[in-house]
Amino acid sequence: MKFARWVFYIAGAYGVISVAPLYFMEQTINQQNPPAITHPMFFYGFVGVTLAWQLLFFAIGRRPVRLRPVIPFAVLEKLSFGIGAMVLYSQGKLDPGDRWFGGIDLALAVLFVIAWWRLRDERAAA
Repeated sequence: MKFARWVFYIAGAYGVISVAPLYFMEQTINQQNPPAITHPMFFYGFVGVTLAWQLLFFAIGRRPVRLRPVIPFAVLEKLSFGIGAMVLYSQGKLDPGDRWFGGIDLALAVLFVIAWWRLRDERAAA
């Protein structure tokens, strides 16, 4: 259970640190990565939903056995961004520096699967 706790706490902390500042970065992103954001509702919607998932990761870390059924959805959340980033990179639509964010999400997806798998024995014992 310790492994699962740490994986989800680290994922939540990483996510909050990397996503929350986006609420204050629209103008910077517009200047550094033209063209400007044309649909801010989608941008802020992405930030809000993503931030909510990070808070869920803290909840899973607190009670991993109880919330084990939610973990496959967390894996899907990580894969959707990680695979999407890699596809965009392969099409030349993503800056090479941003590729790492997708890679981190793919690595977290693998760690989530390992945590989910390891928790099955603890759930059966509980």
